[in-house]
Amino acid sequence: MQNHTLPPLSQEAQSASDTMTAFIKKEISGQQNGIPFSRFMELVLYTPQYGYYTGGSHKIGTGGDFITAPELSPLFAQTLARQIQPLLNQTSGNLYEFGAGTGTLATGLLNALSGSINTYYIIELSPQLAERQRQFIAQNAPEHISKVVHLDKLPEHFDGVLLGNEVLDAMPVEIVEQESNAFYRMNVSHNGKDFFLCRQAVTPSLQQQASLYFPQTESVYRSELHPQQHAFIRTLAQKLQRGAMIWFDYGFDAAQYYHPQRKEGTLIGHHLHHVVHDPFFRIGLTDLTAHVNFTDIAQAGCDAGLDLIGYATQANFLINLGILELLERQYPDTGSTAYIQAAAAVQMLLAPHEMGELFKVMAFGKDIEVDWQGFVTGDICHKL
Repeated sequence: MQNHTLPPLSQEAQSASDTMTAFIKKEISGQQNGIPFSRFMELVLYTPQYGYYTGGSHKIGTGGDFITAPELSPLFAQTLARQIQPLLNQTSGNLYEFGAGTGTLATGLLNALSGSINTYYIIELSPQLAERQRQFIAQNAPEHISKVVHLDKLPEHFDGVLLGNEVLDAMPVEIVEQESNAFYRMNVSHNGKDFFLCRQAVTPSLQQQASLYFPQTESVYRSELHPQQHAFIRTLAQKLQRGAMIWFDYGFDAAQYYHPQRKEGTLIGHHLHHVVHDPFFRIGLTDLTAHVNFTDIAQAGCDAGLDLIGYATQANFLINLGILELLERQYPDTGSTAYIQAAAAVQMLLAPHEMGELFKVMAFGKDIEVDWQGFVTGDICHKL
């Protein structure tokens, strides 16, 4: 990416980035071999007040760094509601959304499922985002705001439907390098001028995971491992007494993820709708993210006693649930500007070269029997 195409930072943004940078430098200075990349990523994204997700600026939407599926079209939430409705009816009626972003998905689901939702829990680490979500829902679903409860930590148990859209990819990852059948954990260090990645001894658990997933290659192979995602799914699964979990995110099965040709991994940054390949660019202002290894997510849920219900592309899932039918019903005049705009948004959700194939949906269940219409065709669990 050409950094000169980006506008200069405001004084406030530059100051926030400088503070975040100094904070990380201080932590590194106390460690002889630097800090694990996962720790660096955790600091960059979640340090109170200065982290990417915990800072004050708006990150999602046309004025931010990226646009999510619920932001693209209200039909995303309305279509998803068709799958969630029967699930809620077999549970206590609670919906738990992780990392609710602007609150757009919550608003759409509250409006579509008002009669079925008992409580809409939003698990959100950022106080600033939680406040924005409350304001957005109050403005766009005022009659349902009383059902919304924000949590900043996990409850003791779940009874209902757990939902996350682009949540797993925001969790810190480990970077591991393989050369000549030896594995190395990548740490972040600082030489007084620049941050850089350096090799350190790999832990036994990371060595085991890398040995399981990494291909045998003659050249150096670097990729990500996701122990935090794995632990997160296992924890939720153990707390789920009855209900379902549905995860939307971009990623692959393990064979695709760790293909020999994908030898530099999937880690990227997002900043002002630009893709950034330098993880040390505008620290605290750039989103760092890696694709999801859905094979590992499936393993985590199944190991904790959940039923793996389905795994499909976002396109197949939404088409199975009738998003095209909803589009035609709500915009009968196919020559109108409103229809053309709505159809273009749906096209982005479904097109293979947009979000349709890269984004996947994975669902788990426990002690419920429901017709999972979203996976009636196109289930690709066999690829896991």
